[in-house]
Amino acid sequence: MRQFVLPDFPWDQLAPYGDKAAKHPDGIVDLSIGTPVDDTPQVVQDALTAGANAPGYPQTIGTPELRDAIVGWLQRVHGITGLTTEMVLPVIGSKEFVGGLPTLLGLGPGDAIVIPELAYPTYAVSAAYCGAEVLARDGLAAIGPQRVSLIWINSPSNPTGKVLPETHLRKVVDEARSRGAIVASDECYLDLSYDGPKPQSVLHPDVCGGSFEGLLAVHSLSKRSNFAGYRGGFVAGDPALIKRLTEVRKHLGYLVPRPVQDAMVAAYTDDAHVEAQRQRYAARRTVLKGALESAGFTIDESEAGLYLWATRGLNCWDTVDLLADKGILVAPGAFYGPKGAQHVRIALTASDEAINQAAARLLD
Repeated sequence: MRQFVLPDFPWDQLAPYGDKAAKHPDGIVDLSIGTPVDDTPQVVQDALTAGANAPGYPQTIGTPELRDAIVGWLQRVHGITGLTTEMVLPVIGSKEFVGGLPTLLGLGPGDAIVIPELAYPTYAVSAAYCGAEVLARDGLAAIGPQRVSLIWINSPSNPTGKVLPETHLRKVVDEARSRGAIVASDECYLDLSYDGPKPQSVLHPDVCGGSFEGLLAVHSLSKRSNFAGYRGGFVAGDPALIKRLTEVRKHLGYLVPRPVQDAMVAAYTDDAHVEAQRQRYAARRTVLKGALESAGFTIDESEAGLYLWATRGLNCWDTVDLLADKGILVAPGAFYGPKGAQHVRIALTASDEAINQAAARLLD
C-alpha cells in the first residue's frame, strides 16, 4: 500500500488560544474560521424543502436545470461566453473537490503541483494525498524547466484577499498551456469584492482567449449564499477534463443530493441575495478595518473575499496571543505559508454584534 504523510491539521494548534480568548469576561469573538453565520436565503431554503421527496439516486452530472442555472449565472454575472452544460459539473462542496482533484486526475509521484506562496492549506494536502511534489510559487518563471502537471491559482485569495489582475491570469494561462499543464482556478470568493476592479474568472474570454483548453474553474455557494451546511459547488471548463472527472466520480459515487441540487438552482438564479450578503460583509469590513488600523495594524491587500490580512510587524503567533488577551481569536498567517509569518487572517464571518464587540475591544 502506498504511504503518504499528511501535515498536522493546523487548527488544532490554535486551540490553546481559543481557550484563552474564551476566558474574556464578555466571551470570545471568534474571527478565525470563515464559516457563515447569516441565515441561508429563504429562496434557497424553500427550494430545498420543495425538493425533499427524492427517493432515487441523483446523477453525478447534475440535473439539466442545475447545469442550465450554472451556465446562465456565469454568463449573466461574470461575462463567460461559449460555455455549455457539458462543461459544468456539480460537486459536494468545493473543499471536497480541491482535496481530491489531483487524485481524480490520476496525478501522483513524479508529478509536480504549483500552489501560491500564500495558500489555502488544502492545495498542499491534495498533493500530499496523491504523492505529488508541491512547488509554492507565485510566478511560473521561477520554476524553470521542471515539468508541471497542475497549477493552482486563487483569486480573490484566501487568506490575503488579493485579486489577481487580468494580465497576470492571462500570463498564467499562456505559460501553463506552453508547458502542457492544467490550471485549476479557485474562484470561491469571486462575488465578494469591495475595493478596486471586479475579480475576473480564468474562463473569461479576455483571459482564456475564448478557449477553455486545460482550464478548470472551481466555485462554491458556501460564502456568497450561506450554503456551507448544504455542501454545494461546481467545477467548469475544459470539456475533456470535465468528462474525465465525471466518469471517475460516477465510479466513486460522488453524488450531490437532489434536494441540494434544487437549492443550488435557486441560489444561481437569484442574484439579489448575493448582493445583500456582499453588502453585509462590506459593512463589517469597514468597521473592523477601521478599528484594526486605529489599533496600529496595517491591512495588506484584502480588497475582496472574507478576510482582512493584518500585521503589526510581529511574529504572527505573538499577534494571535495579543488578540486572545482581548477575547478575539484569529488565524496565524503561518498556516498559509512562510510568507505569512508576520500576518494574521481575520474573518468577517461574524454577526454585526460580534464585529462591533471586536472593534470596541481593539480600541480599548
